[in-house]
Amino acid sequence: MTEFPARLRGAAVAALAALLAAGCSAGSTASTTPPRTGTPKASRAHASQAAARPRPRVGPIVIAVPPPPAYLHQTTAFPSAHTRAFNAEMTDLWAAVVAGRPAYAIDAFFPLTAYQQVKAIFDPTADWHNRLFGDFRLDVAAAHQLLGPGARKARLVRVIVPSTEASWIVPGVCSNGVGYWHVAESRVVYQEHGQLRSFGIASLISWRGRWYVVHFGAVLRNGTVGVVDQPSLGTGTAGPNSGC
Repeated sequence: MTEFPARLRGAAVAALAALLAAGCSAGSTASTTPPRTGTPKASRAHASQAAARPRPRVGPIVIAVPPPPAYLHQTTAFPSAHTRAFNAEMTDLWAAVVAGRPAYAIDAFFPLTAYQQVKAIFDPTADWHNRLFGDFRLDVAAAHQLLGPGARKARLVRVIVPSTEASWIVPGVCSNGVGYWHVAESRVVYQEHGQLRSFGIASLISWRGRWYVVHFGAVLRNGTVGVVDQPSLGTGTAGPNSGC
């Protein structure tokens, strides 16, 4: 084995000692480094999730009320104005008026599939879209304008339906091929600026034991204009029944 001279061995030992001393010094420095004072990872993740969470939308309440299946036919069941379905429909109607968005009340409006069975005319689908729901859009816009700038602060109180005056419309009347229950001049009662006010629903008709809006502001009108049915202070006067 080759031996290093004593002079070289001394130098190597000195170098090794210096290296060990440096290593110990570095380890000592790392161990005495103060801990981070920033936000812990868990807290940062929670804050990130909270920031990403969508804020609740402030607006009118709309309740989904699915229409009856299209393949079902009419019944003679008398509709009630005191059911969850009807309350949901009127909540949607009010939401449409408050926001000026007729689509909010689509579940409260007479279903297209039902109208296709009821109306004995050439093209009931086109009539539903162009006349029936077209008039409804105009009437919702007119009612929204009636409420004015404070529309979102107005509060629905109740809807009065003169059910005792409802009548069964037999097939063959008003170009209809299917009978249904009909009631005119219900009242939407609301409170605005601390005052009780109301306006009418020109016509409700039934489908399978449920009331639906079919004419909101008026059954007939002069021109393509929206109509608010008899707005008044207080609850107004419901009825009398007329038309079909």
